[in-house]
Amino acid sequence: MRISELARRSGVTTATIKYYLREGLVPQGELTSSTQAQYGDAHVDRLRLVRALLGQGGLSVAQARKVLCVIDAPGDDMFAALGAAQSAMYDDADTVDESPAHELIARAGWVIDPASPEVGQLARALAALADAGFVVPDGVMDAYLAASSEVSKAELAHMPEEPGAALRYAVLGAILVEPLLAALRRLAEQDASARMFGSSGE
Repeated sequence: MRISELARRSGVTTATIKYYLREGLVPQGELTSSTQAQYGDAHVDRLRLVRALLGQGGLSVAQARKVLCVIDAPGDDMFAALGAAQSAMYDDADTVDESPAHELIARAGWVIDPASPEVGQLARALAALADAGFVVPDGVMDAYLAASSEVSKAELAHMPEEPGAALRYAVLGAILVEPLLAALRRLAEQDASARMFGSSGE
């Protein structure tokens, strides 16, 4: 298909497709002349993936490029590839005291890589709560830890066996499922509130 048809099928404008091509987010098409190229279904899928990473996923172009590079060439060490992809998701940020994060991780009994970028992300989240004077009650934090463990176990139980597909599942799940979890949590809170206090219509 030509780029105009690619734009129609993917829902991405021609100008944006050309930008993604220049940035290396989407592979080049097969040249049919000096100014024309043909694209296939793989390009449609890639454009939808890029749009998800940059849109709902909230990644920058540079972050998306790094994640896509890992997905395209994961290598033989899946643990290292996943770590590289996860590191690419986070911009360098101000360092904070990570000891509260490590204490919470120990409380959960989790086995983690101390250098994982998520440790810093957790530390910054805890620091923001402390700065705001917001204390998460122990019972609530325990529920967060237990729910996170259960969700992770379920996700791993359904991970594809093929290494490339497994990496894609893990990386895209980390990026794109978090907004889903946040929305589900808010909806569940609405339901719990309605059941506890009665709906506004009652």
